[in-house]
Amino acid sequence: MDARWWAVVVLAALPSLGAGGENPEAPPESWTQLWFFRFLVNAAGYASFMVPGYLLVQYFRRKNYLETGRGLCFPLVKTCVFGNEPKATDEVPLAPRPEPTETSPTWQALKLLFCAAGLQVSYLTWGVLQERVMTRSYGATATSPGERFSDSQFLVLMNRVLALIVAGLYCILCKQPRHGAPMYRYSFASLSNVLSSWCQYEALKFVSFPTQVLAKASKVIPVMLMGKLVSRRSYEHWEYLTAGLISIGVSMFLLSSGPEPHSSPATTLSGLILLAGYIAFDSFTSNWQDALFAYKMSSVQMMFGVNLFSCLFTVGSLLEQGALLEGIRFMGRYGEFAAHTLLLSICSACGQLFIFYTIGQFGAAVFTIIMTLRQAFAILLSCLLYGHTVTVVGGLGVAVVFAALLLRVYARGRLKQRGKKAVQVESSVQKV
Repeated sequence: MDARWWAVVVLAALPSLGAGGENPEAPPESWTQLWFFRFLVNAAGYASFMVPGYLLVQYFRRKNYLETGRGLCFPLVKTCVFGNEPKATDEVPLAPRPEPTETSPTWQALKLLFCAAGLQVSYLTWGVLQERVMTRSYGATATSPGERFSDSQFLVLMNRVLALIVAGLYCILCKQPRHGAPMYRYSFASLSNVLSSWCQYEALKFVSFPTQVLAKASKVIPVMLMGKLVSRRSYEHWEYLTAGLISIGVSMFLLSSGPEPHSSPATTLSGLILLAGYIAFDSFTSNWQDALFAYKMSSVQMMFGVNLFSCLFTVGSLLEQGALLEGIRFMGRYGEFAAHTLLLSICSACGQLFIFYTIGQFGAAVFTIIMTLRQAFAILLSCLLYGHTVTVVGGLGVAVVFAALLLRVYARGRLKQRGKKAVQVESSVQKV
C-alpha cells in the first residue's frame, strides 16, 4: 500500500510533456524543475522570513517591550508587533454607502454599468493573459519552438508590486481610518495569498483554464469548512444545499469533459492537487482577513498590508534562489512577455479597486452576481481563444454550478431583507 501511494505522489509531481502548450515532444525537465520541488523551495524561502519574524514577535511580547522599550526602533517595533489601538476620537469613519434614492435611477444605472464593465474587462483580460503567459511559448519561429516562462513566483511578485503601489497611493490621497492592527498579523494572510496565487499560476501548466475557473467557483465549500475551523462559524441548511449542488456540477464537468490534447493522468492529477492547494490557501486568506477587519481598517489598508508582506516574501525567495535576475532577463529578451506581465499586473490592481468600489456602492450581492457572470464569460472566452472542448454534460455541470451560486446570492439577499424588516418592526414598536 505504501509503495503504491508513493508511486501516485511521484507521478503527480512529474511535469507534463507539453501539457496545455505547443511542444508535446519536449524532453522531460530535471527533477529540480518539478512543481513539488519548486513549491518546497519557495516555502523554505518564505519560512526563512516567517520563522525569525515570529520568534522576534514572541521575544518582544515576553519582554513587555511596549512598556519598557525606548529608542529609535520603538515606534517601528510598536507598529509591527503591538499595533496602535485607535481611540474613539481618533477614528475616521468611512464614507457610508449612498442609498439609491439619493441619486436618479439613470445615474445609478450608469454607475452599475461602469462597475460591471470595469470588473468584466479587468478580470477577463487578466484571465486571458494568465493563460497566455503560462501555457504558450515566446519567440517561436518556423525553425525554433521558442521559450516558455515557467517561474510562477515572478509573476506573483509583479502583480503584488503594482497592487502595493496602487494601494499606497490611494491611502495617501484619500483619508483612511487610523490604523491599529499589528503589522505582523498581515503576514499570515500574505503567506497564504502568495501560495494560493502560485498554485493558481502553476496549475495552468497541467489543467485547462475552464477547469481552473470551475475550481474557483467551488471554493465556497472549503471556505465554509475553513470558517468552521478558523472562525467557529455556523451555516444555514440552504448554504450546505448550494455547496452540494456546486460539488455535483464540478464533478459532472470534470468527469464528462475529455482530456486536453497531450495531457495524461499524471498531469491531470498534478493540476488537481495544485487547484486543491489554491482553494485551501485562498480559503484561509479570506477567513484570516475577515478576522483582521475587527481592527476597523479599510479594504485599501488591508490591500496595502497584505501586498507589502507579499512583496517582501517573493523578493526574498527569488533572491535566495537567484531567480529574480532571470525573470528580468526574460522580460528583456521578449518584449511581448514584458507587455503581457505589465498588463496582467494592471488588470489585477484595477480589478481590486473595482471590487472595493462596487461593494461600497451596491453591496456584496450585486458584486457576487457580476463576478459569477464574469466566470461564465471567462470559460466561454477561453474556449473560443484556446480551443478547449466542453461536452454537453460538462456544459450542464457548468450551468448547475452557476445556478447554485446565483441561488446563494438570492437566498442571502432574502435573509438580509427579512432581517431589515425585523429591525424596522422592533424600532417602530419602541417608538410607540
